[in-house]
Amino acid sequence: MATEVEETIKRIQAHKGVMGVVIVNHEGIPIKSSLDNATSVLYSGLISQLTEKARNVVREMDSTNELTFLRVRSRRHEILIAPDREFILIVIQNTSD
Repeated sequence: MATEVEETIKRIQAHKGVMGVVIVNHEGIPIKSSLDNATSVLYSGLISQLTEKARNVVREMDSTNELTFLRVRSRRHEILIAPDREFILIVIQNTSD
């Protein structure tokens, strides 16, 4: 399975504009990343909190629904967030490309 994860990260990283990929566990700790450690920890902590808040909003609006994807775009970056039960996949893209 580790090989599949590595191949998936490489495939995502190969897309135009992708700056980095981070996989975070349910505790908000980065377990796999193509970014440096400090950046990985920063994104992991902040995105984990944002994802939990977004999950709560979706559940509050409809208790039978669940968050499947979240996209945050700023002038410089776009962050794609795919939460799962055990992990969160974070992809950071450069929006100027």
